[in-house]
Amino acid sequence: MNAIRLTAGSIAAAMRGARARIVSGDPDRECSGVSIDTRTLAPGELFVAIRGERFDGAAFAATAIEKGAAGVVVPRGWEGGRANRPAIIEVDDTTAALQELAASIRQESGTKVVAITGSAGKTTTKELTAELLAVRYRVIRNRGNFNNHIGLPLSLIELRQRPEMAVVELGMSHAGEVSTLVRIAQPDVRVWTNVGDAHLGFFASVDAIADAKAEILEYASASTVLVSNADDPRIVKRTGGFAGRRVTFGIDHDADVKAVEVVDRGVEGTTARVETAVGRVDLTVPLVGRANLSNVLAATAVALDFGVPLAAIAERVAHVTPASHRGEVIRLPDGVTMIDDSYNANPAATARALEVLAHAAASRRIAVLGEMLELGEHAVALHEEVGRAVAAGGPRPIDVLYTVGGAPAEAMAHAAIAAGMARSAVRHFETSQAAAEALIALASRGDLVLVKGSRGVRMDNVVERVKAERG
Repeated sequence: MNAIRLTAGSIAAAMRGARARIVSGDPDRECSGVSIDTRTLAPGELFVAIRGERFDGAAFAATAIEKGAAGVVVPRGWEGGRANRPAIIEVDDTTAALQELAASIRQESGTKVVAITGSAGKTTTKELTAELLAVRYRVIRNRGNFNNHIGLPLSLIELRQRPEMAVVELGMSHAGEVSTLVRIAQPDVRVWTNVGDAHLGFFASVDAIADAKAEILEYASASTVLVSNADDPRIVKRTGGFAGRRVTFGIDHDADVKAVEVVDRGVEGTTARVETAVGRVDLTVPLVGRANLSNVLAATAVALDFGVPLAAIAERVAHVTPASHRGEVIRLPDGVTMIDDSYNANPAATARALEVLAHAAASRRIAVLGEMLELGEHAVALHEEVGRAVAAGGPRPIDVLYTVGGAPAEAMAHAAIAAGMARSAVRHFETSQAAAEALIALASRGDLVLVKGSRGVRMDNVVERVKAERG
């Protein structure tokens, strides 16, 4: 099937809700792609002048033209001149126009779209789902964390190549955002992984977060499929009236795709027997922790619904690898092992990572935890809760705690000491660089180190510094 052509005329027609009007150039001029960044714009692409918090894309439209853009989408009244220009399309709102173009391409493509939301594990579940569907389909997925009101449309525009399947994630930090993304993506299958305390600083409660995530249920028809977590009571409570067909996954509760006989193998991952409507299979999951087993079950539910054989799923799962900085196991030549989970963090996800650490065999278990951001007035209390969890340990104690960041992270350290952890085993650092230097001096053969924290604290610096010094 031929790719969808993007001409100035078809682009303007797709953006009619933004009152698009071609004010200069040839309506038949074809665009080879879409960009919002003149630094990466390729000649022949369409430049959409997005207005962001720190910049106004309209200020770069002339640069885009100089770099060979086939067309530009600009706010109405843009004073960039008309003569000898490529296609210039004026609109009321460039962001809305980009979203309309994406929705139009998504509809025309005929691609089946799977959209994933949740407080944790979205990217991992997206990657797993795409891998399993690729057993029998041509699949694309959104790049990195292109999961917001701008990134998702840019990903959906790639559907002009008409893949059979697309797997995308829907992110949010405020109510109403998932609803917007669902309206744009029009997903055939929606996956809701979990509800946690990520972004709690923007919401009154975790229940309010659940209500915002529940926007994944909107714009559904009888043919729409919802894949949801049977182990999450907030999800169960909100999915009963879903307009389409429901498929559940779980570990602790009855589900359509259920893991039993689960064995936690520490840094080696987990094993489980998975029971489904089409049979059962033994899975070896090389990703660490039960949270990743849950992510695998969600992806398995989607793949089974699209006819991927259960045996092929088990074979593909056995060879999956984690996305960058999302639970990567790094074995250094000097015998130190690191779990690099530094991409991001929230209290619930950090608690799950600590469970992995507490189940693992090692000479010492060392937790290097960065501040968890966007928790608002709950920040100190939630960090203290994590500190107490570190002190409580689990099957095996956590021997050393390093905390990194501001006052909430320092409160985590104090809470761990108050809960019984030796003062000499706990240190606080203001920066990830300082924590990295201390960890380099501390870690020795046989140690297992968990590194986790919010992106803004740059815990990836700890991982990279240790790798550079001791790798």
